[in-house]
Amino acid sequence: MKEDGREFKIALLGFGNAGKAFAALLWDKLEEIRKNYRCSVLVTAIATGSRGCLINENGLDLTRALNEIQERGHFAAENPDASTFTSLEIAEKAVYDILIELTPLAIFSGQPAIDHIEAAFHRKKHVITANKGPIAWDFKRLRRLAESQGVKFCYETTVMDGTPVFNLVEDTLKLCRVTAVKGILNSTTNFILEELTKGRTYDEVIAEGKERGFVEADPSLDVEGWDAAAKTAALLNVLMDADITPDLIQRKGIEGITTKQLREADSNGKVIKLLCRGMIQNGAVVGSVGPEEIDKKELFASISGTSSVVTITTDLMGPVSVVEHDPEILQTAYGVLSDLIRVIA
Repeated sequence: MKEDGREFKIALLGFGNAGKAFAALLWDKLEEIRKNYRCSVLVTAIATGSRGCLINENGLDLTRALNEIQERGHFAAENPDASTFTSLEIAEKAVYDILIELTPLAIFSGQPAIDHIEAAFHRKKHVITANKGPIAWDFKRLRRLAESQGVKFCYETTVMDGTPVFNLVEDTLKLCRVTAVKGILNSTTNFILEELTKGRTYDEVIAEGKERGFVEADPSLDVEGWDAAAKTAALLNVLMDADITPDLIQRKGIEGITTKQLREADSNGKVIKLLCRGMIQNGAVVGSVGPEEIDKKELFASISGTSSVVTITTDLMGPVSVVEHDPEILQTAYGVLSDLIRVIA
């Protein structure tokens, strides 16, 4: 139902855990959105890498789409909205007002998400992304393109799920200049280090993390610090106007940390955490990722399990810290929803 003629059509690229959770949350909140923002929202396209694609400019049946993925593992061939379009073809040709980019991260290039976003901007469409790749690899150019086209570019979910980090600075720390950032941003390594300290083996810890769903089939990008480097680059690009990429972040992972080191730190009243840092040196923004010992009395030492934290230091407010406690997929879905509200409000 349209309210005052305002209707927003969404193209959803990616329908993995985050995409499905967002679709379910959106369906649940449609009536509240209609009442609070006097507009209607409908999904007109869904693209997946291997499970099919759906397109209907008059709106898809989200319940059917979710059920088909749940029951069959793919969209049904008999679904009247089934399409052979690729994700890029959807970005270039489908009918939508807002592109939501949730495709898997390509950590060494940011593609094809960058191409998806660029295609949307060239069509003067708004973009929301939970994919950190474009923010880590090509943020300045994409932001300039969005500005030149008069459309919105939102990316809150790229670093700490639905926890407000970028929006915190933009909305509530106005006229503050960010001078440094520090964070524990990779839940996999945080969990691994904590469990190894307890005496568990690496294989046991990885197996549990995979079973719980937050450790990837190949955890090397986490363990070697690449995921943290991408998140650090994203933070520095947005908050400190850095124009930096993950390969320029000084990076050291946790693969060299031994149980002996962890236990020695523990006996000395310290813990080892993989820390992300960004600061200004000689007039330039620099970033680093690496394991460091932290006194157990400090805030960062208390960040356990899959929780994360970021401290943003500004010239006017000093350090401001935000903690995300053991997030689930709902927090990621909410982050995307909060960006959607920023576009339609």
